[in-house]
Amino acid sequence: MNETSNDRAIIAQGLTKKFGEFTAVNGIDFEVRRGEIFGFLGPNGSGKTTTIRMMLGLLKPTEGTVEVLGVPVLEHPERIRNRVGYMSQRFSLYNDLTVRQNLTFYGKVYGLANAELEERIQMALVMAGLQEHDHSKTRELSGGWRQRLALSAAILHRPELIFLDEPTAGVDPVSRRAFWDLLYDLIAEGVTVFVTTHYMDEAEHCHRLAFIQRGNIIARGSPRSIKESMMRGQVLEIAPSDAERAIKVLRTAQESGELALQGVELYGSLIHVTVEDVQASEAAIRKELGEANIDSGTITVVEPSLEDVFIASMR
Repeated sequence: MNETSNDRAIIAQGLTKKFGEFTAVNGIDFEVRRGEIFGFLGPNGSGKTTTIRMMLGLLKPTEGTVEVLGVPVLEHPERIRNRVGYMSQRFSLYNDLTVRQNLTFYGKVYGLANAELEERIQMALVMAGLQEHDHSKTRELSGGWRQRLALSAAILHRPELIFLDEPTAGVDPVSRRAFWDLLYDLIAEGVTVFVTTHYMDEAEHCHRLAFIQRGNIIARGSPRSIKESMMRGQVLEIAPSDAERAIKVLRTAQESGELALQGVELYGSLIHVTVEDVQASEAAIRKELGEANIDSGTITVVEPSLEDVFIASMR
């Protein structure tokens, strides 16, 4: 069945933003389907936040158009305000207020009152697991609980679409996983989520993605389709005796042209190397590391991770 505009929560065409001579976002096109988690990936300064601000009507595009929930944002930004939620990188929670007081404040900002406000607050507390913290001062909460509170405040008015800008930055892995469980709960209720992140394990859980670099979209699609279309060569995973020394040796050999390696990246105590010829490259890598008195350990061909593909695309 062909998609119609009603199937899409966001349609961006030729979206461009210039600040003087600097082009922050360069004529990008993308669509976000209703009821999906759409991930927007890119390094700091790549244009992620600028794109969100244009979609919210907070920044006027230099060129191009964007429709959000069927509304042309440039002409009618006020029509989407009560239909979307926004959790910025620095969500302004009030540290001296309790959890309940913060939710009450933001609920009133969205025009909620009396029984409806109380019902929404109770639902938000239950959804985020904050019932036992409702009278705790916000400054007393851990980073993970603060993020849950920030999300709860952003969805009090039951938005159809929520924008999350680096929502789990600086949060521990367990809290990040719990936060994503909440996002899947929202998706189950029909909410669409547009999220920026630099955590590749989170990106794997998005339905579809777009990679942005220097204001340009360089890849888009599902995590699987991006891996299949963007990855050139195969990935060798090396478990050397000294990973820090080994990666220096391999990068030096790559830069000098001694080894034909497309990419060399450190993954904790492991190294991922992207190559065209697996057998020839494995032998050459073992020889290079052996000459540096480094035990190459096991070398195995592995399925490329989204991070491997992201790094390859950035190159």
